[in-house]
Amino acid sequence: MLLELTWLTVVLVAVVLVGVTVVIHGVGSTYWIRFLMRNYQAHDGYWKEHAVFPVLMSTALILLLLHVFEVFLWALLYLWLVPDVQVEGLEEAVYFSVITFTTVGYGDITLEPGWRLLSGIEALNGILLVGWTTALFFAVLQRVFKAAGQWQNTE
Repeated sequence: MLLELTWLTVVLVAVVLVGVTVVIHGVGSTYWIRFLMRNYQAHDGYWKEHAVFPVLMSTALILLLLHVFEVFLWALLYLWLVPDVQVEGLEEAVYFSVITFTTVGYGDITLEPGWRLLSGIEALNGILLVGWTTALFFAVLQRVFKAAGQWQNTE
């Protein structure tokens, strides 16, 4: 744990972690979509009919796991950087990270001045990545509906 950091140092560390989580989300979602296309896409570009449920459920799960991993990285940052009197232990750090990342922000745990910027940047990171996940899941769902329309037209 590091003490007496300037607010600029805290912001720079947070921005680096934002970059890391964006890379994780980008690589994870790109590899996942490539996996789906390789294994569940028919020759016409649509999902295979039997694959609709597995594609939707596994996509939701993989994207959720990406978020859990990203939240855990923020929690580790809190444990490493923030004084113990503000975040005590892994469970509390993960809890604080989850409510911050999702912008729920119950307010039962707050960081003191000098550290508050860290949680604000995590919230911005969470908004960005949850929006990204929503858009990606919507794109997968849209392809499912296009495939369902194609199946109806062939009957």
